[in-house]
Amino acid sequence: MATFDVKVPQLSESVAEATLLQWKKKPGDMVAQDEILIEIETDKVVLEVPAPSAGVLSEILIESGGLVVSDQVIAKIDSDAKAVPASAPTAASPALQAAAPTAVVAPSGSIAMPSAAKILAEKNIAANQVAGSGKDGRITKADALGAGSAPAPVVAPVVQKQASAPAVQVPMGDRPEERVPMSRLRARIAQRLIESQSTNAILTTFNEVNMAPVISMRNKYKDIFEKEHGAKLGFMSFFVKAAVHALKKYPILNASVDGNDIVYHGYFDIGIAVGSPRGLVVPILRNCDQMSLAEIEKKISEYGAKARDGKLTLEDLTGGTFSISNGGIFGSMLSTPIINPPQSAILGIHATKDRAVVEDGQIVIRPMNYLALSYDHRIIDGREAVLGLVAMKEALEDPSRLLLEI
Repeated sequence: MATFDVKVPQLSESVAEATLLQWKKKPGDMVAQDEILIEIETDKVVLEVPAPSAGVLSEILIESGGLVVSDQVIAKIDSDAKAVPASAPTAASPALQAAAPTAVVAPSGSIAMPSAAKILAEKNIAANQVAGSGKDGRITKADALGAGSAPAPVVAPVVQKQASAPAVQVPMGDRPEERVPMSRLRARIAQRLIESQSTNAILTTFNEVNMAPVISMRNKYKDIFEKEHGAKLGFMSFFVKAAVHALKKYPILNASVDGNDIVYHGYFDIGIAVGSPRGLVVPILRNCDQMSLAEIEKKISEYGAKARDGKLTLEDLTGGTFSISNGGIFGSMLSTPIINPPQSAILGIHATKDRAVVEDGQIVIRPMNYLALSYDHRIIDGREAVLGLVAMKEALEDPSRLLLEI
């Protein structure tokens, strides 16, 4: 018999352990080579684990939700075996391996969770006779306790959020609640935000920018730009270029703190905050000073798609010397972004709205955007922060400055 081990991929040095999400196959199922068997969530990314060989998934060693480390064997595949019908479990099946009850699949398609399966067995009630109130119709312990007697209490519907562990349901009433464990990514985000606020002397300076010149340029060239480069011309590429323009003039904004040292970076790797189903992630645009507007737009679009599909890699998220957060896409008028350690500054951009402003003593309507620059006051003085934000404002209000580097 040829047996192949299914192993956890190599994790980065900064990731000690990871969490298994949901197995896509069960013991006895046929699998194809390179078919995705399970996803593994770290505090940075979600990794896919493919089958190393075609065959039968003979054994699952670590159940969904378990903690794992690099190169750990989590399952085995028998390349010579044939699929076993569900009605004839093998010795590798959990039904014969474990003394504790396992989840029961009812003919109706609902699933009785282990605690519920035990209760139903004691009551001699078939799972297909019980309506499940859990996710995807799963039969919960509360459903099983209420089966065969008074109607089970109505429970709050469960919506699968960011957690990898099951939600805890509370009986429905006037004040329903639901407790969902944090995912590893969400817990890591929380940890880093607390670290940022506790270790950095964060201060924020604000300015406003008239976006009319950028909007006019975009409207004039967006069609030919897309035809020429195969990418839509958005606003983020202008903000990235304006940020690089300011970072060149005031290098301290692109620096970081390492102990008692200030590290000045001779490159411009800008993190772009992107929302994903599992939380906020910040993929890195590397060497932005060497990228064209088209290259920036393509890379941002690529990162957005990878974030939605959970395909971002550790390499995509590693590093960065400065960050940009765009709350404007959600309608934010103003915010104070939190620095992404070990960086020392972050730019927050917001919704562009028509507002009344004064020009040459006259009240006029202009498309205005409020910019916010949060910075680490330990190494960045107010002068550099304010002038850096002014440089970004000037570049956006006169994009020709980006070409002339003035």
